Amino acid sequence: MTSGDAERRAEKLESHPDGSRRNRREEGLGASRVTARREDSGPETEQLMEAMVERANMKLALARVEQNRGSAGVDKMTVEQLRAYLREHWLRIKEELLADDYRPQPVLKVEIPKPGGKGMRTLGIPTVIDRLLQQALHQVLSPLFEPDFSESSYGFRPNRSAQQAVVKAREYVREGRHWVVDIDLEKFFDRVNHDILMSRLARRIKDKRVLRLIRRYLQAGMMSNGLTTARREGTPQGGPLSPLLSNILLDELDKELERRGHTFCRYADDCNIYVQSRSSGERVMKSITSFLDQRLRLKVNTEKSAVARPWERKFLGYSLTSNREPRLKVAKESVKRLKEKLREIFRRGRGRNLGKLIADELTPLLRGWMNYFRLAQVKGIFEELDSWIRRKLRCLIWRHWKRTVTRAKGLRQRGLDEVRAWESATNGRGPWWNAGASHMHAAFPKSYFDRCELLSLLDHRLRFQWTS
Repeated sequence: MTSGDAERRAEKLESHPDGSRRNRREEGLGASRVTARREDSGPETEQLMEAMVERANMKLALARVEQNRGSAGVDKMTVEQLRAYLREHWLRIKEELLADDYRPQPVLKVEIPKPGGKGMRTLGIPTVIDRLLQQALHQVLSPLFEPDFSESSYGFRPNRSAQQAVVKAREYVREGRHWVVDIDLEKFFDRVNHDILMSRLARRIKDKRVLRLIRRYLQAGMMSNGLTTARREGTPQGGPLSPLLSNILLDELDKELERRGHTFCRYADDCNIYVQSRSSGERVMKSITSFLDQRLRLKVNTEKSAVARPWERKFLGYSLTSNREPRLKVAKESVKRLKEKLREIFRRGRGRNLGKLIADELTPLLRGWMNYFRLAQVKGIFEELDSWIRRKLRCLIWRHWKRTVTRAKGLRQRGLDEVRAWESATNGRGPWWNAGASHMHAAFPKSYFDRCELLSLLDHRLRFQWTS
């Protein structure tokens, strides 16, 4: 997973910020129950499988899977069908797990565009049964490993977020570390070495059944077009267990950086190390690249990694200003991706009711995006985006009118005098030009879109500042 993957994870949080916090609280609740068992039996328990299939743990896992929903796997079973299936088959599945006989099904190969349209990203979608079992396994494993994870690790952890990582990064830069070693791992989730990962797991997990079950999940085939291919490396994105496994493996990188006394922020496989000079940054890049290759069999993507000024790079969708007191701002790439999503909505919106388009598609996207980037301190981009979005909507209105007579009539109804309405309707210019012209601004000012309940990014940011 690249830095784009980390941002994509962050975009999920953008769309469901409240649900994400609730998920972390529920996960913490499940973790506390397992921690109590851990205190009784020691961290290297030999009965993790019994803890995994315990009723309370499975109920929590089922609630999480139902809440997260998701697509069906290779068996076509949907989340809605899961409870009925469990009522009939859970005792058999439980017996197979306890007897070390359970075999996961292959994952379904799904390809989605990478951010910016740069190729495709491969996901592996487990069946809903396997998603349930992975979630239950995650809930008993997390308390074993979570307490020892680094304070500088922020990805896929309870009560931690991308925003916290970004704020910490700004703090390091303000302290005078004006160079960043931006490390991007090449196809991380596709390159995870199974043997190295299993050796790290075996240090804490003494239940051989759990270790073998994890190994089976790692080696479960990937099905595409009815054909299943075996996997000898990698842990495909798409299952609840993969994020925890990635943190367990990369915790060794965290410990090495801490041993060397570095200040850093890591979110999944996106790691930024903050130093005070270019020369020290280049030394760190060389030594850490060697460490990752030799110890973890992971390769650094040299094209996407760099030693540079923090304000020349992006981290989890944010960037920094270059003044003495650096401020957070939205990275150019994040703005570009938002505009790409909005353009697709506007293309689909031609001929649709403007109010429904705003309520059903624009508002959810903009609110989630703004909730994620609410920490940005440079407001100019929000003003620019607000203006651009309103112009795109005016463009839709102009296209919707189509005929000259309809346009003149529409402008008169919006308060323009007859002469100006006819001059504007017959100017011969295209929709985009007219959308930015004074007559469309006069007919459809910001107050009109406010009444349509179009979310203003700038206003939303100001409201957040007042309430935080």
